[in-house]
Amino acid sequence: MENDRYAKELEVAVRVVHVACALCRRVQEKLFSNDSDHVLSKDDDSPVTVADFSVQATVSWLLSATFGVENVSIVAEEDIQTISKDDSANLLAAVVNTVNESLALASNYGLQSPESTLGNSEVLEAIRRCNSTGGLRGRHWILDPVDGTLGFVRGDQYAVALALIEDGNALLGVLGCPNYPLKAESLNYNHQHHHETMSESSSPVCDASEKGCILYARKGSGEAWLQPLISRDKVLEWPNYAQLIRVSSVDDPALATLCEPVERANSNHSFTAGLAHSVGLRKQPLRVHSMVKYAAIARGDAEIFMKFARSGYKEKIWDHAAGVVIVEEAGGVVTDAGGRPLDFSKGMYLECLDRGIIACSGITLHEKLIAAVYASWDSSNL
Repeated sequence: MENDRYAKELEVAVRVVHVACALCRRVQEKLFSNDSDHVLSKDDDSPVTVADFSVQATVSWLLSATFGVENVSIVAEEDIQTISKDDSANLLAAVVNTVNESLALASNYGLQSPESTLGNSEVLEAIRRCNSTGGLRGRHWILDPVDGTLGFVRGDQYAVALALIEDGNALLGVLGCPNYPLKAESLNYNHQHHHETMSESSSPVCDASEKGCILYARKGSGEAWLQPLISRDKVLEWPNYAQLIRVSSVDDPALATLCEPVERANSNHSFTAGLAHSVGLRKQPLRVHSMVKYAAIARGDAEIFMKFARSGYKEKIWDHAAGVVIVEEAGGVVTDAGGRPLDFSKGMYLECLDRGIIACSGITLHEKLIAAVYASWDSSNL
């Protein structure tokens, strides 16, 4: 049956992301409790954490253990160059320890744990196996182990994103958002550094029962779901209070909330601001780290996400695949700025992307934004 075709893959993916989110929470607690070697700088200057490498190794090991190493192809952000260097011994030790700690608890989430603890070489091999480049043929898992590492190290929003692409089509999307408030009214729209960011009103590491969720969807189902994260001493009992989520019904630009990236380095805020003004958006934009922007739209907490990259920046598939599936199944629309669906079949990058990405809660807002892009686009903007 078509409905059951990817049921196992989706359930396994959700369970795996639960493990990854629990891992991230443990690492984040340590990060805020002491200064350590847990953060280093990557070639593109974004912070890399123990969580990045540990999530990648853990997800890689769990998917391989469940479906067989030979059946699992993973496209993921991290490679082993950084962590294999001689001066990264402390980082590697922390990652191996974190991975073993997480895999030992995998049975709490209905997944297989290793028979014995993994050594350095096995953890490095699990990270290295995530070396697929995707493409038009075959089945590939797409992983962003910690999307929004800057949000992670600040105790703000970040996400664990896992998607399944088959023959170039994004079929499953799972988005773990460990700091995302379960109740929309807990979202704190507060001014920081002259712009609004989404954060929690209390400390970065607070009561797990009030925040943290996983959103997931299967393409073509017309349904997107949300599960709360579970606290560390609990066992995941499927389907874990899953509830259907839907996009907002707001279609008046004056009432719509726009999500923007926080980082200015690779996105053009000025063009977005001009576009927002031209279609009549009046609310302050909500600047959010990571793919949590897609979660906000899927759950109805915001209506629009636009990202126009600066010249030379290429969007990566792991920054969008999971979020796109979830928003579309929750009733939203995601295209490039020319109105075309995002193409995940070209490898690691969204090649042939027309100017930028526009995600909306509905077709009315989307059409207004696409029209505004055509009316106001000037190539000198980027």
